[in-house]
Amino acid sequence: QVQLVESGGGSVQPGGSLRLSCAASGTIFSFNPMGWYRQAPGKERELVATISSSGSTNYGDSVKGRFIISMDNLEITVYLQMNSMKPEDTAVYYCYGARGRFNYWGQGTQVTVSS
Repeated sequence: QVQLVESGGGSVQPGGSLRLSCAASGTIFSFNPMGWYRQAPGKERELVATISSSGSTNYGDSVKGRFIISMDNLEITVYLQMNSMKPEDTAVYYCYGARGRFNYWGQGTQVTVSS
């Protein structure tokens, strides 16, 4: 059974940094793309960033210039380096992986930005 497992969430002060990781298990094949979405209370899930197997990246407007997505194809792991964090970055962050017509989601990890 394919699973995506996130780690690295937590609390940070405004201006701080966090790094999220998402590792795939139950598969030897990578995804294309992999990435991150987030959902804040009372809001719809929104794109944070995605990365293709060739390394092409796509970022949501609200995180451009602050967040960096990367992927290890051999380990089937995707990372999200979050810098200059703002209170509005507070949300549950979900790992995402697409393979053909199938979409896979992690269980989510809470990120809170507060002083």
